[in-house]
Amino acid sequence: MKVLSDVPKKKWQRLLSEPLLHFVVVGMVLFGGYRLFTPAAEEAADQQKVSLTKDDVRQLAVTWLAQGRPAPTPDEMRSLMDQKVTEEILFREAISLGLDRDDEIIKRRLAQKMDFLAADLATLDEPSNAQLKEWYAKRSDRFTLSPHLSFRHLYFSFDKHGAAARQAAEAAIPTVNGKPADSPEVASVADPFMFRNYYGDATPDQMAKEFGPDFAKALFTLKPGSWQGPVQSGYGWHLIWVDSIEPGRIPAFEEITPAVKSAWFDERYTEVKANALREMRSRYVVTLPTVTADDLQELAVPAGAGAQIELSAQ
Repeated sequence: MKVLSDVPKKKWQRLLSEPLLHFVVVGMVLFGGYRLFTPAAEEAADQQKVSLTKDDVRQLAVTWLAQGRPAPTPDEMRSLMDQKVTEEILFREAISLGLDRDDEIIKRRLAQKMDFLAADLATLDEPSNAQLKEWYAKRSDRFTLSPHLSFRHLYFSFDKHGAAARQAAEAAIPTVNGKPADSPEVASVADPFMFRNYYGDATPDQMAKEFGPDFAKALFTLKPGSWQGPVQSGYGWHLIWVDSIEPGRIPAFEEITPAVKSAWFDERYTEVKANALREMRSRYVVTLPTVTADDLQELAVPAGAGAQIELSAQ
């Protein structure tokens, strides 16, 4: 019986003498001691904080309401906050995995945000009225008001008169002279026009788009108060009665102060952006390849080949 009882004892002795067991025990003691004395550090290494502020919650609610919905319920608000937290966690994990690298959409978006930052910096410097006046005095020609006039016209079409449309317009002058410009009798001598017969406060650009540049140029040389012409457009020939005309001019600062301030901010934004980009670019060494006309020719896609091009995900 004594011999049999010695067997388990010998096994335990051999087990306790194993180096591997010693290593495991020492490791457990060290790990337990580290956890006991540095719990906060361990948690900080394993966890990150995601905190939403009241402003974040308010922004979620504003976005919700901007979609035409009624005010969110508490459950809907909790769901919105949970989505926001999930989005933040996914964003951080994506960054940690480097998923933002070599992504053209993300690059473009971040570059756009830097652009917005430059715009915000430009608006921090509010100009005084004296500064705006001085700035405007040096750039007043940029604010020149176009000439504009009000006129009515009598139309003689190519479709009806052919090559004799001009002669038809000239022949109508004695009939319309001396009569009220807006009388039915005057209107009856002309052909129906597809657009308007009277234009108020028209500018050269507007008339060039509607009647052609030659018509617009001739129109602004006419004198008010009588039938003149004929003047040719892309539609036919016209007799013109100018009611009033105001030449182009540079407005006084007081007339357009808001426009001047807006232009000042635009210029300031351009300067801030250029300076910031110049400073940032100075910290980089930029290497560009030499591109020749032959290189560009190789990139050209033959006409009609577009339908044969296939894109595949790698």
